[in-house]
Amino acid sequence: MRPDEWHLTEDLDDFHARAGDFLRSRPALHNTLLTDLERPRGRGPEPSGPEAGAFGRLEADGVIRAVCYRTRRGYLSLTPLAAERAATLAAHLTGLGHQPRGVIADHDTATAFAGAWQRHTGAAPVPFWRTHLYRLGTLTPPRPHPDGRGRVAGGRDHEQVVRWCRAFCADVDERVSLDALDAGRWADTRFADKHFTFWETPDGTPVAMAGATPMVGGMVRVDPVSTAAPFRGRGYAGAVTAAVSRAALDAGATDVVLYADPANPTSNALYQRLGYVRLRDFTGYRFTRAEPAR
Repeated sequence: MRPDEWHLTEDLDDFHARAGDFLRSRPALHNTLLTDLERPRGRGPEPSGPEAGAFGRLEADGVIRAVCYRTRRGYLSLTPLAAERAATLAAHLTGLGHQPRGVIADHDTATAFAGAWQRHTGAAPVPFWRTHLYRLGTLTPPRPHPDGRGRVAGGRDHEQVVRWCRAFCADVDERVSLDALDAGRWADTRFADKHFTFWETPDGTPVAMAGATPMVGGMVRVDPVSTAAPFRGRGYAGAVTAAVSRAALDAGATDVVLYADPANPTSNALYQRLGYVRLRDFTGYRFTRAEPAR
């Protein structure tokens, strides 16, 4: 495979026009790229400086086989690639002088790229993120079903939503969003474009919350899911997740997905009971800079 089959551009509109159909061909698997790249222009990935042009597409025989882009945090995000193609991309980007902070992709692709990157640059990959991707099969409401109801959050609920997003970030050690929330920069967080739903007890007390991305290519991603600490273990997370999932289906979504931490068996078991089926594992590697020779 020739390196020039990878085409890089700084033009996000051009990238959308050429790669949009490919991304929508597998909306569940490509969900993160779809939501990131469909954000309003000005809130999407921001290529600049020495890494400009890091919107890329792999074309073979006139057909797009994969895409990549540099995230706002400087990581390379990839759709699934065979190991040899991941290695070719690593060589191509190295030759162009790109220096991503790391790579995020399905586990096999990320691992193949990280290994190739280390061979080319000497930078050691350090895993910092692992997750299971689930896609909804047949929605099964939780049993027993807790009393209460779901309520779509409105403008008057914004402060409550921000507090719960902050608590969620603290629980999962999501430092970037937590720093932005603490600084009052809601628009800079990954939560700003989402729709939120509360689960309320019969007396109107909000006890759990779930977010959902706007629909893109028939896909909605449920994220985050959080229950207020005093109310955990009572089925509220399942109830609000089911409510948000049902709303997505009713709105016409063909793919409803969510991510779950492999280290949290409770949430993984819950999502599977609701009808979510594990689709793929994803991994993020951070690249440590090689020490200069002495």
